[in-house]
Amino acid sequence: MKKPLLKLTTLLCLSFCIVSFAQQDFQGKAYYMSKTTMDLDQWGGREISPEQRKRIEERMKTMLEKEFVLTFNKEESVYKEEERLEAPGQGRGWGSFSSSFTGGPKYKNVKSKQLLQDREFFGKQFLIKDELKGLEWKMGTETKKIGNYMCFKATATKTVDEFDWRSMRPKRGGDRATNKKEKKEGDVADNSEKKDDNDPLSDIETPKTVEVVAWYTLQIPISQGPDDYWGLPGLILEVSADRTTILCTKIVMNPEEKEEIEKPEKGDEVTQAEYNEIITKKMQEMREMYGGRGGRGGRGRN
Repeated sequence: MKKPLLKLTTLLCLSFCIVSFAQQDFQGKAYYMSKTTMDLDQWGGREISPEQRKRIEERMKTMLEKEFVLTFNKEESVYKEEERLEAPGQGRGWGSFSSSFTGGPKYKNVKSKQLLQDREFFGKQFLIKDELKGLEWKMGTETKKIGNYMCFKATATKTVDEFDWRSMRPKRGGDRATNKKEKKEGDVADNSEKKDDNDPLSDIETPKTVEVVAWYTLQIPISQGPDDYWGLPGLILEVSADRTTILCTKIVMNPEEKEEIEKPEKGDEVTQAEYNEIITKKMQEMREMYGGRGGRGGRGRN
């Protein structure tokens, strides 16, 4: 008799939540911690000292571990990174490189299916304006608690953006250092091989798709979530995709001071496909410049 009673109680609670959310003009804030794992050994980490490894890991921490806040109502949300003070020198290298691809605040409207995000790329501001694309979620029966919220499991297959640095990895068999050692003395590479040797992106690839696992709660019955994720019958509190996990750490419902959900407006308006094309052209220019410098730097001399 206990199980039917528990199910009835759960249904009544959920019904109360749905009615209360529908009746009031509410706003909420969900705070998330995003963490991406990266195996330095795949990137030649075996060849560095423990001290160097520790320094690299500390510098990469600001890139791999970030905090975000999702401000939402029944239809709209804005997902943006929490500002924090960085130590001197931590904004350089891979950190500044990745910031060109992660972008600024991301606005989602689940009713009008509108997606807006501002991004800065090599000093130029863009406004990505596109249709909000959803995933084909498969609802599971597994449950778990995240904080005080009962969550249900859902899975999907996601197409990965080619410039999503979180999923970038070395190509199989693409270790340039190893390949160079295996070349016999006197071998002459053609021009394309020389160019690849000087291209820092030639050994990097991004998977076309990744599996996504999400946990959502019906206690907050809105179709919102962190980053690109939405489309479930409750707020998404946790997402795992490839090497990245986004976990909700705190929720504030109907804060005393409500924050206006503003649409990003600055920058040249482009679609995601047009923005990727701009990046591709810029990367090609950099490849040619990098390759040319390598050739003049002594590699082409006898």
